[in-house]
Amino acid sequence: MGILIDSTVFIEAERGRLHLDRYLAAQEGEPVAISAVTASELLHGVHRAASPSARAQRERFVEAILSRFPVAEFDLQAARIHARLWAQVMKKRQAVGAHDLLIGATAVALGFQVATTDVREFQRIPGLRVQLWAS
Repeated sequence: MGILIDSTVFIEAERGRLHLDRYLAAQEGEPVAISAVTASELLHGVHRAASPSARAQRERFVEAILSRFPVAEFDLQAARIHARLWAQVMKKRQAVGAHDLLIGATAVALGFQVATTDVREFQRIPGLRVQLWAS
């Protein structure tokens, strides 16, 4: 089973509060990727940097991630799963952020787990397996 890494993991790694390579080493040859939504979230962070120097530093960090990990697309299969999961979550009247639901649906479509530092919303997604990666 593969791992889809959530942006929270990279944010904590960038801040020096999570040792990403230790978690990756523990995956023992499992496929590891990020979703297109996570790529967008990370790139959004580049554009929101407080100064030009912070932006340049963050951009280097994000581009290193984008070159290191394959990006899983949100395709028709993921869209079908997303629609089903969205309906299930709404029926239970549980809130799940739009991005987290898209990432979760992508993971379910791939048969992957999601690695995150914040399991709260991901654990509400039916059928999604979640790993907590914390410092």
